[in-house]
Amino acid sequence: METATAPVSSKATVIGWILTVLTGLVLLASSAFKFIAPVGTEENIRMLGLRMDQLTWLAPLEAAVAIVYLIPKTAVLGAVLITGYMGGAILTHLRVDDFMIIPHIVLGILVWLGVWLRDPRLRALLPLRS
Repeated sequence: METATAPVSSKATVIGWILTVLTGLVLLASSAFKFIAPVGTEENIRMLGLRMDQLTWLAPLEAAVAIVYLIPKTAVLGAVLITGYMGGAILTHLRVDDFMIIPHIVLGILVWLGVWLRDPRLRALLPLRS
């Protein structure tokens, strides 16, 4: 049985894609900085209670979830994976009393908003009610 889904306006689709690409690029840039590890990275990582060798795992993980998110057929799975990744990032900051969590929360919201705006199946699953 096929369920009817509300059509997505072209404006919503465009905004959804813009949000998807921008958030995907933010994640890929963050991953690139972890790979490159510019000056000051070690001090910042140490303040979070992490070691530089742990970036060896975090960088490709972050890049992988961003890529899964940017592929249209796997975008919802990518959003779920990014949610988990952002949850870990938020917890990492909170456990050392670093309250710079707002960017992670905003990024997580924008990730889901991007998919929601462009995917009618997700809009049908999570409708806004008036």
